[in-house]
Amino acid sequence: MVCVSFKEPFSVHEFVERLAWKTMGSKARSNLDEFNPIVLHSAFESMIRDLKDKNVQVTRDIEKLENNCKEEEKRHWQRVAELQKKNQALYTHFQKLDERISYVATKVVHLGDQLEGVNTPRARAVEAQRLMSYLSEFLTDEPLKSPVLTDPFQLQLMADIIQKLHLIALELPLGGKFDKARKRIAEKYDSVERELIEEFKIAHNAGDRRKMKKIASVLQNFKAYGVCIETFITESQKNVFKKKNVFEDVVPLCTNTHELINGVFNHPEMVMGKFVQNIFQTKLQSYISSQLDNKPIDEEYLEKLKELYNQTKDLTSELSKFKLANDSSFLSKLTKGIFQTHLSTYIDNEIKYLRQRCSGMQQRFYESKFHQKKQIQSGGIHDLKRDIQAKLGTVTKSNIGVENYGGETFLSEEVSINILQETRMAFKRCQVLSSQSDLATNAVKIFDVLVYFLVTEHIDYAVEIGLQSIPQPDPKTEPKIYFFNVVNAANTLFHLFEKQFMDSLVPLILSSQKHAICLKEKRELRQILENKVDVGLDKSLTTMVGWIRQILTTEQKKSDFKPESDDVPLLFATPSCLKIVKFLSAQAKMITNSLDGKNVEVVLTDLGQRFHRVIYEHLMQFQYNIMGTMLLISDVNEYRKCIKEEFKIPLLSQLFEKLHALCNLLVVVPENLKVIRDSEQLADMDEAVVQNFLQLRSDYKTARIANRMK
Repeated sequence: MVCVSFKEPFSVHEFVERLAWKTMGSKARSNLDEFNPIVLHSAFESMIRDLKDKNVQVTRDIEKLENNCKEEEKRHWQRVAELQKKNQALYTHFQKLDERISYVATKVVHLGDQLEGVNTPRARAVEAQRLMSYLSEFLTDEPLKSPVLTDPFQLQLMADIIQKLHLIALELPLGGKFDKARKRIAEKYDSVERELIEEFKIAHNAGDRRKMKKIASVLQNFKAYGVCIETFITESQKNVFKKKNVFEDVVPLCTNTHELINGVFNHPEMVMGKFVQNIFQTKLQSYISSQLDNKPIDEEYLEKLKELYNQTKDLTSELSKFKLANDSSFLSKLTKGIFQTHLSTYIDNEIKYLRQRCSGMQQRFYESKFHQKKQIQSGGIHDLKRDIQAKLGTVTKSNIGVENYGGETFLSEEVSINILQETRMAFKRCQVLSSQSDLATNAVKIFDVLVYFLVTEHIDYAVEIGLQSIPQPDPKTEPKIYFFNVVNAANTLFHLFEKQFMDSLVPLILSSQKHAICLKEKRELRQILENKVDVGLDKSLTTMVGWIRQILTTEQKKSDFKPESDDVPLLFATPSCLKIVKFLSAQAKMITNSLDGKNVEVVLTDLGQRFHRVIYEHLMQFQYNIMGTMLLISDVNEYRKCIKEEFKIPLLSQLFEKLHALCNLLVVVPENLKVIRDSEQLADMDEAVVQNFLQLRSDYKTARIANRMK
């Protein structure tokens, strides 16, 4: 019979293949003559019979196993039922035992109470009798005889008795025979206290922690327990503080002493708190006073105060690992206590020092420039008065009435950086030395000093001086304009001011109402500065254009563009044009070098548009013949080249390209005017402008140009 394994999954196909292979052999696959179906059929029938027999056998085994399982299950449930009965019986016995134990315990407690009720009065009576016998010795005039009261080796037992006698003496009536006993007990009480303190000191010096603990436990009931703690503190600090910096000795001392306190005293937190308090109020207080008292209020004092306060805070952070008293703010209160004298006046001293320091730096700067600060008069009335004086001729041709200080901006990057550095350090000190409730207020006070000395007294003052130094709008000589240098320096310094505002001030006031107030003030300062700069730039551009207009008015005549002869050089621009281009190029370079960002483009665009307007209006005053137009085109080409190379702004280049195209209308023959008019540059130009420009031709009427353009 074939043995079939039940461990692996059964595959009918594989089983049949194996059977066929075993029956026919491997040759039957390659040689059909070897294949015998009868043999294969017999093998299959034999295997089917074997499988049937195997199936019958397996079925019998299954039935047998099922019967065994049912019998085992029946026996199991019988055992479970027996165990449940036993468990119920045990639970009943446990309840009875528990009730019995409770009953016995009640009897034992009752008996104990009865025994204690009998024994306690008896013990008290024995103790009272013993104390009365000792008291009787104090009632007589004879010396004490009991060994307990006289033997120095029984000091701790003597202390216990004397402490109880002291309490009894306090209850004795005043007057009579008890006064002497009360006095003798008090003297003995004081004597025992002194001896215990002395013994405690000796034990401390000897390092006898066990004896110290016993004496401290006895003294705990005496009035001198506080003296014991003070003695411990004093002895523990002897010959410890040897370094120049006291802070370096504190943590090692506290670490060693903390372990000793835990082993000696019953309430170590309280004793450790007193120990640390003593260090703060004696050693640290003295050290801080020696470093700060009677010192001039200067940078060294303020930095030393900050350094000491930081060291103290670091120290409290390290000491916080010890259990000190029961107050979580204990160390913080100690820190504030030893610095109270200096912290209470800190911000006043800080502001006073800052003002003196900033004022001194500014004064030295102006002295180095041989400049005496002036009271600035600005606004419409002052400007109107100056303009009237200019019109009346009180201002000479050389602009003596406008002082330009030789181009000095009166803005110092060095002074400004020093002021910023001083206030930056002040903000850092403020963050350390100010309480949380005063931090924002104190920071704003420092900010006010920064605003006053840097923005108001330095930047704003320089801008005002720069405004007053701008020449008159109709100069008779070439103006020297230095206001752009002032703008450049002022913007640079104000950016530094804003950076410090964000870096140093904002973190200190961010969570307070002062934040919004200071932001508003900074925006207002920026707006005021920008308004003054805008006024100055406008005046400067007006002066530049005024000088260009002055050149055109005084140096260019009508005959220049309508010469009588043809003997005129046409390759070069007019002298006035070259003079204007030279001046304008210099001003454009100065603006580009002085301003930054979009400001360059805005100012150059404004200047270019004004310049274009002046040139256009000037050209509209003349009439042009062919030779004059050629000169005009040479001038416009120079202007266009200057705008393109120095200004580099497409809008301005387009304006002068169109102006050049308009000039071409003056030189072409009348028959071609229509073509030029329809060119790309002039196609979108207003017809009135074109017609006005055409009227400048000397042949406008004779050539009947108006009719040609219809």
